[in-house]
Amino acid sequence: MASDQDQFRLVSPAINQEGKLPRKYTDEGQGAKRNLSAPLEWYNVPEGTRSLALVVEDVDAPDPSGPIVPWTCWVAINIPPTLKGLPEGFSGKEEEVGGDYASIKEGNNDHKVPGWRGPKLPSHGHRFLFRLFALDDELNVGNKVTKEKVLEAIEGHVVGEAELTTKF
Repeated sequence: MASDQDQFRLVSPAINQEGKLPRKYTDEGQGAKRNLSAPLEWYNVPEGTRSLALVVEDVDAPDPSGPIVPWTCWVAINIPPTLKGLPEGFSGKEEEVGGDYASIKEGNNDHKVPGWRGPKLPSHGHRFLFRLFALDDELNVGNKVTKEKVLEAIEGHVVGEAELTTKF
């Protein structure tokens, strides 16, 4: 049995012990310290991983018509497994950061724009689920990347999955 130390794990150095997402990663931050993508780190990427895909959702988002429907905050694909994480404020800066980061493709969130879009909530206490998928291939889902396309494309290609839940 693998110990916790050996498991594929996803963490964020910015999220405190209570698991709270700091304000600067949301639409409620101030000025330049607003809507930054949170820094992420991962450990023990499974053997055979050729790329990583990230999907972040507000799992407690109410749909105006009633039910709870997860709201997509961020989608990123073709993250090289050689990377050990994404720096704070990375979203929208793949080209600028360059190197191995340049191959990462960000998809549309539920605001219909690419990249991270932090929450602006009618009420607090929502849970945000960060899911990192280790895949045996790179994804080719066309120019417009969406959560739905990614979740369909990864079927049969997931060699590992790591999750991080935070609250805001």
